[in-house]
Amino acid sequence: MFTGFSSFLSLAVFGRNFWREIASHWDLLLSSCGEEGSHCQARWFFQGGAEAPLFFKARYWHQQHQKSRDQRRILTPKMEATSSKTESTLQKSSLDVCTESNKRQHKSTSDTVIPSVDMESIQNLDSDEDTTLGLDEFSGLSPYERKRLKNISENANFFASLQLSASAARLREMIKKRQPPESKRKMPKKRENGTGCRRSMRLLKVDPSGVSLPATPTQPTLIADENPLLPPGPLEMTPENRDDDNDLFKGFLQTWAEVSKTSIKNTEKELSSIKNYKANLNGMVINEDTVHKVTKGPILSVALHPSEIRTLVAAGAKSGQVGLWDLFLSISLPSTLFQTHQSEEDGIYVFQPHSQPVSCLYFSPANPAHILSLSYDGTLRCGDFSRAIFEEVCRDERSSFSSFDFLGEDASTLIVGHWNGNISLVDRRTPGTSYEKLINSSLRKIRTVHVHPVHRQYFITAGLRDTHIYDARHLNPRGSQPLISLTEHTKSIASAYFSPLTGNRIVTTCADCKLRIFDSSCISSQIPLLTTIRHNTLTGRWLTRFQAVWDPKQEDCVIVGSMAHPRRVEIFHETGKQVHSFFGGECLVSVCSINAMHPTRYIMAGGNSSGKIHVFMN
Repeated sequence: MFTGFSSFLSLAVFGRNFWREIASHWDLLLSSCGEEGSHCQARWFFQGGAEAPLFFKARYWHQQHQKSRDQRRILTPKMEATSSKTESTLQKSSLDVCTESNKRQHKSTSDTVIPSVDMESIQNLDSDEDTTLGLDEFSGLSPYERKRLKNISENANFFASLQLSASAARLREMIKKRQPPESKRKMPKKRENGTGCRRSMRLLKVDPSGVSLPATPTQPTLIADENPLLPPGPLEMTPENRDDDNDLFKGFLQTWAEVSKTSIKNTEKELSSIKNYKANLNGMVINEDTVHKVTKGPILSVALHPSEIRTLVAAGAKSGQVGLWDLFLSISLPSTLFQTHQSEEDGIYVFQPHSQPVSCLYFSPANPAHILSLSYDGTLRCGDFSRAIFEEVCRDERSSFSSFDFLGEDASTLIVGHWNGNISLVDRRTPGTSYEKLINSSLRKIRTVHVHPVHRQYFITAGLRDTHIYDARHLNPRGSQPLISLTEHTKSIASAYFSPLTGNRIVTTCADCKLRIFDSSCISSQIPLLTTIRHNTLTGRWLTRFQAVWDPKQEDCVIVGSMAHPRRVEIFHETGKQVHSFFGGECLVSVCSINAMHPTRYIMAGGNSSGKIHVFMN
């Protein structure tokens, strides 16, 4: 019989209504165990069966769980009335069943054996619950409901004895009465009638007689441009560092105009051996007399006059200045006719032909008395020593120039590179200052432009990361594609130049700390890379970027500045071997970023970022 009943217990052992029925009809459950042949099953159920411990544990858990839930919930009067009605109906039905079960129990008392301990404990539990509460007050409730309501009332009385509401009210009053602590620092009292700080009547805008002055109308202030463009047209050669001695300056210009006429033009030369070249370089020295500040601010370009009897160095500065330095008037020599009125600045003349940095500077190959300068302000000017003026060759206020070179040997046609990647062709023989043709190249920026010394229709441009070679005969204004592109560079390119005599080599300076030399003897679809020279080219923000240039006398050697200590200027062979290093000791304590060699003599001039020129010479 108990096989099905035990499975029912195991399935519904935690049901709320099930245990409520078990507590109300306990006798019926006991009588059901007294059927025929069931005394062994009843003993097994209550004393040793597997479901018996689960039965009593579940009943105990149900009572405890119900107590804890009832402690948190207080029934309203309406809910208590409804619960009493339902419990009374259940009790009536249970009494009817119990009468029948008692009759059956008397008949089978001899057959069934019920443990007295369990029955007494159950009866005592019921009797205790009945005596705790009065029957009159809770006559319709079960013993479990009476016990639950008793616990609820006891808990309510306990919380009422604590007087929590009164304590909360006292705390609120204490919080309201509490005031912020007074600061120890005493604030000074304002003096109403005291005299304040003295102020001038001009700042108070009061007339000395005591009458207030009328308010002056404020005029809009115009912000002046830091680098205003110079007026178009020719500019006079007026040195900024000289206020007097006009006769001396006129003598300077006249001397160089005559020297330029007698200067020997470069003819075909044969390369000297490396041994002889090194011997001549070793004889080049520097001293205090060959170091001088020529311009204001960093030097971006340097050029040497091709004269072989006197030395003239030209420097283009970031401030837009162009400085000329005649070393013959500055070097300390025995007292002669030329040095009767010598001073420290004799031989140095500074001009202001541009308003922005001068990035490119050349003496004209056709007439060395002309010096051409190009600036970021979009102007290209020619300084004429014979007429003492800076003539305007080209002007473009909408674009910024970066570099230029001579397309023809007579210096009549020029090719100009723009910072926005455009290329313009300029003919000096055409009246006006506009370019002949504007070409849109395939580069976003152009830093340097250089023309092939032999095949002058070819020119090379250095862009951001590419170097392109173009043919000037096939330039299209709408857009021109290069003949050859050198794509071996990984970072920004500073310069690219053909070798000066034959143009068979190309040297590039890149920000990846490498100097690259290419073989341009045959300009075809591809130009091979010959040598890569490791060299520190990271000059930083405040120094002018390095630009490796060829020695005009020895076209297989390049000159470049150095970041190494002690400071120096280095010369490398096209094979990558170091040929010579120029050390100056105390006379060379800064980085010479821009360097240039004399075309025929062993003279080298280097410019640093403070406006100084360092000259090494025999």
